[in-house]
Amino acid sequence: MNKIRYIAILLLMLAGGLHPATATAAENGEVDVNHLVFGHIGDAYEWHIATLGDTELKIPLPVIVHSSTGWHVFSSSRLEEGAYEGLSVAAEGPYEGKIVEHAADGTEVRPLDISITKNVLGLMINSAVLLAILLGCTRWYRKHPASEQAPGGAVGMMEAIVMTIHEDVIKSCVGPDYRRYAPYLLTAFFFVLINNLMGLLPVFPGGANVTGNIAVTLVLALFTFFFTNVFGTKEYWKEILWPDVPVWLKCPVPMMPVIELFGIFTKPFALMIRLFANIMAGHAAILSLLAIIFITVKAGPAVNGSMTFVAVAFGIFMDALEVLVAFIQAYVFTMLSAVFIGMSRVKHEH
Repeated sequence: MNKIRYIAILLLMLAGGLHPATATAAENGEVDVNHLVFGHIGDAYEWHIATLGDTELKIPLPVIVHSSTGWHVFSSSRLEEGAYEGLSVAAEGPYEGKIVEHAADGTEVRPLDISITKNVLGLMINSAVLLAILLGCTRWYRKHPASEQAPGGAVGMMEAIVMTIHEDVIKSCVGPDYRRYAPYLLTAFFFVLINNLMGLLPVFPGGANVTGNIAVTLVLALFTFFFTNVFGTKEYWKEILWPDVPVWLKCPVPMMPVIELFGIFTKPFALMIRLFANIMAGHAAILSLLAIIFITVKAGPAVNGSMTFVAVAFGIFMDALEVLVAFIQAYVFTMLSAVFIGMSRVKHEH
């Protein structure tokens, strides 16, 4: 069982979920589960890759902030020994884990922070991977006319996925105007899918919790909000501002219009929370299961041995389940976006 425990420690360290400061404590059953879980799913100013003995493999990322003394651009490695240029990483409080500057009275002030963090770098890498895949498919189609040869392998798989989303989701949910929204919806599907799958990889360049970051899902939801309401038909806005209900529900108290206007914002909010919560919960569940191994060390070899077996078995099961969830969440986000856009394209029926 000790071998399994050491393997679990190694996997956690490779995934960036267990840093060297907690590796020794893990072997002794003194793991801070909150730090273990939220240290992985949270953002950081460096990308921890692995620890080999006393050597810590990590990538320091560029810090770009604007404080009261102007712009500061430097490597995050400068902050390892403490404050640098009046800036430091808050150890606790509302800004825990974020760069702050200290005011004259000692209070921590949050400067404008546009640093390249772990999630930002992960977003760039995942976008580059997606672009490389799509350009590879484009190159194949340029060399092989579709009328002469059917694609196979990875290109054939991509074509099958594109046709499925295009025909079964976009075309059927949006309606006659589906062509103008197909580029966005297909992009959203593959963007969410690639980021979900890359987040499951235990080693660099995977492991970044991009779609488990609410800022990313917020931007995706805002895009759907924009396409839904800016390009909505007159009939769509009429049903919101003056719905087909009894007059007393609209005047003098605009009860139904207020409810409908409220619904405009709840739809993208549900998109944002659904994707964020599902992806974050998956990462947290896997790390929490593996943490059971170290929590039960002091309970004795019998309890720890049995819980080690259970935790590793369920961890493998959860990893396999998260691959399925990665596809499901990308599909659900695209389908709901298509449904909301389709609802905004309603036209008057004579």
